[in-house]
Amino acid sequence: MNHRPQVTLVRVLEALDTTLLTVVCGTVVRERTVEAIVIHDPRDEPDAPRNSLVMGVGVEDPALVRRLLPLLAQAGVTALVVRAPFAADDVLRAEAEATGVVVLALNPSTTWAHLAGMLRSLMTPGDPDEARPVTFGGILAGDLFAVADAIAALLESPVTIEDRNAQLLAFSNGPEQQRAPGIRARPLPSQDARALEESGTLAQIARSEWPVEVAMGADGDEVRTAIAVRAGDEVLGTIWTAGSLTAERSASLHDAAKLVAMHMVWQRTDADVERRLRADLLRTALGGGPSAGEAVHRLGLREETGVVLALTLHDPAAEQLSHAHLAAERKRVADAFAVHLSFAHPRSVSGLVGDVAYGVLPLASAADADDEGDSAVRVATEFLARMRSALRPLIGVGVVVAETALLPRSRASADRALRVLRAGIVDRQVARLDEVHAEALLLELTGPARDIPSGPLARLLAYDETHGSSLTETFEAWLDAFGDVGVAAAAKFVHPNTFRYRLRRVAEVGRIDLDDPNARFGAMMQLRLRAINPER
Repeated sequence: MNHRPQVTLVRVLEALDTTLLTVVCGTVVRERTVEAIVIHDPRDEPDAPRNSLVMGVGVEDPALVRRLLPLLAQAGVTALVVRAPFAADDVLRAEAEATGVVVLALNPSTTWAHLAGMLRSLMTPGDPDEARPVTFGGILAGDLFAVADAIAALLESPVTIEDRNAQLLAFSNGPEQQRAPGIRARPLPSQDARALEESGTLAQIARSEWPVEVAMGADGDEVRTAIAVRAGDEVLGTIWTAGSLTAERSASLHDAAKLVAMHMVWQRTDADVERRLRADLLRTALGGGPSAGEAVHRLGLREETGVVLALTLHDPAAEQLSHAHLAAERKRVADAFAVHLSFAHPRSVSGLVGDVAYGVLPLASAADADDEGDSAVRVATEFLARMRSALRPLIGVGVVVAETALLPRSRASADRALRVLRAGIVDRQVARLDEVHAEALLLELTGPARDIPSGPLARLLAYDETHGSSLTETFEAWLDAFGDVGVAAAAKFVHPNTFRYRLRRVAEVGRIDLDDPNARFGAMMQLRLRAINPER
């Protein structure tokens, strides 16, 4: 089955109303559809599929919009969204009419990620060749806005639908809004959400199978009614409506919650299928081999400079979490990572492969790979600064490569850097391989037998344990100082003569020739391996 999400532009504007999107200029044609959501980078040439809605992140200059419209029209773009406030002059209005690309303005308080999520919920999957598309309750599967409108009509009260993280998914837009416009297109205010959580009301809503009446506002004079949306024992989200409900309407809301659950599960299932297909393609592209080229093509990657980033969640507390909770958190962080990379570059690709979320980030050029690698590190660091997770995200950044055939090399270096971060031998959350290269080499030398001390080091460790001495520390300080007794003595806060005496004891007890470079190298290697596995 060929899933092609789509929705008409008229439906988008009807659903989001003027709360989130307003028409700046251009004529809205009823037949025009939105079949893809694309982020435009002002630094790049427009690259959008036909019938797409382009989010102009950072596009603020009307002159830039005027230059963009003809290029977008050539690609068959339906609409361009810019951030409000945005004023169109007569020249821009004429250009919009001539090209047929509608310019829309996004509410300043709405994030681009929120808009993308709302559009995704409107874009109902379905095969245009199917005679009978999938519906639940007579509504196309996944169209939560239509569901919200239907529920609002039954209750004669405005309705919002939120996910389990209190993020707004859809809202009604019928005549009942006139009676309680305050609930439209907004979830609970943060202060009210905190108060409800602290009072246990949100937990009560999650536990109850029936609607729960909630007193809101500073004086408790605003009443809302809420019901949890669940699939089995799992809470998927919440339906909120204004005012109190009669017994009959409470029963209607109870039944409606089951309908909403079917639509939300459909959305999630469809998204999971798409996510798995994308992850499989990414695994193939990053693994190399005869199928890699086809996978790269299907992912929409170009022959351009790029870098692979590898993200995972690592925390000792993760072992105490249930498998389902850990999987859900891993998916949530991976999805947020995908959105962040798409904002960094519209042609980025990401997917969850096992417990690692890989991302391919196109870069400007390979002329200065170090600068481009630093750019990738900045993208990763910015993501960690914005991402909130109970676990600790770690990101390994691969080497910059000039063509897609070399992506497996970038992935391998990202994996090696990530392994160092997972081992906890450096105190950081983001690293390039060249920043932790020595640690990566040492990790690759570790093993059941190779990291067990032997020879001189084993004799020194045994002597120290028996006599309570510190000959091993003396030896390590001398090696770290490249044989400079003065520097080593200062590091251990002892007189140089005292240090020389201890060094002679190192040679005697360890039976090691300190003038032999091979003996020094072998001992230093074992000391570094022991630092990785101190229990050895």
